Amino acid sequence: MSSAVRVPVRMPRRVAVASAIGTTVEWYDFYLYATATALVFNTLFFPGVSSTAGTLAAFATYAAGFGARPIGAVVAGHIGDRVGRKAVLVGALVTMGAATTLIGVLPTFATVGVLAPTLLVVLRVVQGLAVGAEWGGAAVLSAEHAAPGRRGLVGSFTQIGSPAGMLLATGSFFLVRSLTDSAAFLAWGWRLPFLASAVLVVVGLIVRLQLHDGPEFAALRASGRVAKLPVVEALRGAPRSVALTTGLRISQIALFVIVTTYGLTYISQRLGSGSSAGLLAVVVTSALGLATTPLWAALSDRVGRRRPTLFGALAGLVGLALFFGAVETGSTWLIVLAAVVALNVAHDAMYGPQAAWFAELFDARVRYSGASLGYQIGSVLGGGFSPLVAAALVALTGAPWAVVAYLGVLTAITVASAGLARETAFDPGPADPEITPSEAAPVGTQV
Repeated sequence: MSSAVRVPVRMPRRVAVASAIGTTVEWYDFYLYATATALVFNTLFFPGVSSTAGTLAAFATYAAGFGARPIGAVVAGHIGDRVGRKAVLVGALVTMGAATTLIGVLPTFATVGVLAPTLLVVLRVVQGLAVGAEWGGAAVLSAEHAAPGRRGLVGSFTQIGSPAGMLLATGSFFLVRSLTDSAAFLAWGWRLPFLASAVLVVVGLIVRLQLHDGPEFAALRASGRVAKLPVVEALRGAPRSVALTTGLRISQIALFVIVTTYGLTYISQRLGSGSSAGLLAVVVTSALGLATTPLWAALSDRVGRRRPTLFGALAGLVGLALFFGAVETGSTWLIVLAAVVALNVAHDAMYGPQAAWFAELFDARVRYSGASLGYQIGSVLGGGFSPLVAAALVALTGAPWAVVAYLGVLTAITVASAGLARETAFDPGPADPEITPSEAAPVGTQV
């Protein structure tokens, strides 16, 4: 329309920074649990059973957090598509911080018996609800503020939160473990990273409270055209996109959690609990991920979302095989190098473009719900059970190659999904709405 004007609410730089900081805090909290699962929870919360049974039980509680993520996505998607993205993001941050801090003060099995693992599972489920609410809002908010041709890059700041959070989580455990002996670490040292979450949440809130919803959603809300039941509308109106985003997520998250979560346990079993090779590999790949994630995302702005995703999915099989082979050599540096190939080359090629691609596949009325559903269902199917499946396969076969075959099945799903999904990188997309003055929300409208 000739009378259309653009709403001057776009502030992509501030949104990108806020997304990075907010998701970093969320993922720090979530990954703390993953790292502790591999290092201490089997001993402190599931004693009196064999090492293998304790590990399986600890990974089962890890999976419980993933199982809660789609529920968080449904609730957050409904509120985010009806009320606003910012409101949900603030609530998710507070919820995650509270759950993580409480884990830091939990009594262990030796103190309260079976109540200890029960409380641990409850708090893990709360973490899952919070992270299920977080990602979709941050990704959608970034995409809705970014200019066409830069949505991949701006959206990658949401993705940066994952390696940044992993770097902080693993680095904090590495530091505490280095400064304490084994007895002190098991007695109280492991709690310190969890308690530090309270400080990080305050920082995240200060930044996140300054955000505004994007112009396209602000116009929808102002005109009363928001979806009444956005989750239902997403499933009815865009089931293909929900299914494809689920498939795109499956092998990416599986590769990540197998290397960074189960990999720590596998290294401890093969090289001894005193080995720091696993933590070092995670620290190095997380630090590199701060650069490789946006690089792959920026490349997707130029060549499309599909090509990097296909490359990453296939390269992931090679990377995981190299990782397990490197562990067998016992060389710390070979383990680190193989982890770099698996995560920074293969994984980040898939992960970097995801925030933009998932958001672009859905209409603004159901964007939060649709993108969150696909992402979190894929997280459960591909990530929640992967450490448990990997541990069971190795216990059954005595070798890790069945785990590579398992990833091969998930990779086939991701490759098929990438081939079927619409290429969106070159569309005008969600960030370039033409909004008439009568539809426009006031500049600076906040929720």
